[in-house]
Amino acid sequence: MVSFRGDSSTPWFADFSNYHARNFVVKGMSSQQKNKFFEDVKHYFWDDPILFKICADQVIWRCVHGQEAVDILKDCYNGPTGGHHGPNYTTKKVFGSEFYWPTIYRDAHDLVKSCDACQCQGKISQRDKMPQNSIQVCEIFYVCGIDFMRPFPSSRGNKYILVAVDYLSKWVEAKALPTNDARVVCKFLKYLFARFRTPRAIISDRGTHFCNDQFAKVMLKYGVTHRLAIAYHPQTSRQHANFEIHTAGDHRKVQLNELTELHDQAYENSLIYKEKTKRLHDYKIKDRIFNVGDRVLLFNSRLKIFSGKLKTRWSGPFTMTRVFPYGTIELSQIDEPNFKVNDYRLKHYFGEDIPKMVVPDLQTLSKDQ
Repeated sequence: MVSFRGDSSTPWFADFSNYHARNFVVKGMSSQQKNKFFEDVKHYFWDDPILFKICADQVIWRCVHGQEAVDILKDCYNGPTGGHHGPNYTTKKVFGSEFYWPTIYRDAHDLVKSCDACQCQGKISQRDKMPQNSIQVCEIFYVCGIDFMRPFPSSRGNKYILVAVDYLSKWVEAKALPTNDARVVCKFLKYLFARFRTPRAIISDRGTHFCNDQFAKVMLKYGVTHRLAIAYHPQTSRQHANFEIHTAGDHRKVQLNELTELHDQAYENSLIYKEKTKRLHDYKIKDRIFNVGDRVLLFNSRLKIFSGKLKTRWSGPFTMTRVFPYGTIELSQIDEPNFKVNDYRLKHYFGEDIPKMVVPDLQTLSKDQ
């Protein structure tokens, strides 16, 4: 419900009405308050039992308050002649209907902001993204990303390609596999650890082949931290393979005593570059603050709406239960387990409850990964 100043039993124009009807002036006003009162009251006149305001262009508006003002504003916004317009146009329609109260602009803004139908429309833009968080690595095979490529036509019994990319050198290791289960993933990682070294962290998505007890035991055994990308935010684990055989052959000719200096230079240049890209990225985004207990709507980027263009992509509202670093938010819904999303896909919800909608194709988490 929109909060109006005129909701109290005493109208906002009571002093003006008393002056014009009975020539009564409130006692105890300072000289400055009296000057302002008499400057304002001359723009009103009394026609029992209604007070009217004369505006600058000599148009006469009727003064209203309380529930009557609420009903007028709602009729101009979503009534038969409404159209869910913005606050300025809605206010213009109220003035066109010859009604007035002093907080009309603020009340129209609050009404438009809390409209359920309007909040469930629209998309998310570049300005809604979360602040950029760079992954800084200082050694080869210090951090690597791992993921399965989509199923391919069967060739020699293999349908999947498991790819691992080193975040510093962009070195690629790939293996064709017949299945995409946890067993083949663990076997592939043990081969990498034996061939190169044990990394400090591995970044993957939330697929079941990476989120299971067998994979967790291997990570614990080798002392590797497993980092998970947030659902529907693949930028966290995406790495481009930057490997070309001729370039690699030329770089082998670099003298070993130069490698330390080049390593330090590359690390410093990487810091400078990532700080610059973070400034450019964060400069264009909106400053949004989410707190525990806030009610939000969730944007479903995978929803196909070609057949019904007016179908909303927003579901909810949901309640925030936990706010993690780096843009991860945990949401709760009635009779369903909590789940985590990226705050890029959220926006604050204002207004009353709307019917709960099921979030399609969304992986839920029963515990903190």
